[in-house]
Amino acid sequence: MTESKLTKSLQVRVADAADAQKITFIINLSFYPAEGFFVEGDRIKLKEVVDSLNTGKFLLAEDEGTPIGCVYVEPRGERAYLGLLSVDPSRQQSGVGSRLMDAAEEYCSSLACRFMDIKMVNLREDLPGFYQRRGYVVTGTSPFPEHIETKVPCYFIDMSKPLGFTGEKSELRKSASDQ
Repeated sequence: MTESKLTKSLQVRVADAADAQKITFIINLSFYPAEGFFVEGDRIKLKEVVDSLNTGKFLLAEDEGTPIGCVYVEPRGERAYLGLLSVDPSRQQSGVGSRLMDAAEEYCSSLACRFMDIKMVNLREDLPGFYQRRGYVVTGTSPFPEHIETKVPCYFIDMSKPLGFTGEKSELRKSASDQ
């Protein structure tokens, strides 16, 4: 699918608790092919998604009503955390991930967040270029969670980017306040 066709039909919205099962499915569908070589099992459980909805928001990308991607954002004062960027493998390389990133950055900027922080597993060699092209820079490293058993040693690469704070409500923030 071309990005121009996708742009016309893709909608990004703030998810709610009723979307938790869809979000869990998309994340696990997306992460298994990319991370299956170093971790076993599902990337996330339904309970973790539900719990995450209490501390942040998931933005859900839908194409003609079908969920095809999501991303988690959590405002933390003037900073925000972004994680679990997930796109259905059959829709990757079509602009969905970039649209989700744009929406997440706009949403957090509208909440007066001035910086976006991400953590990327060092073994994901396909990701640094994507984030660097979006303006993210490496700020350090942090340990991979000890409770997750891995097949090979790994750690997180921490990255950050300044956001263009405008103070204006984004369309996503407006829809979130309607929920």
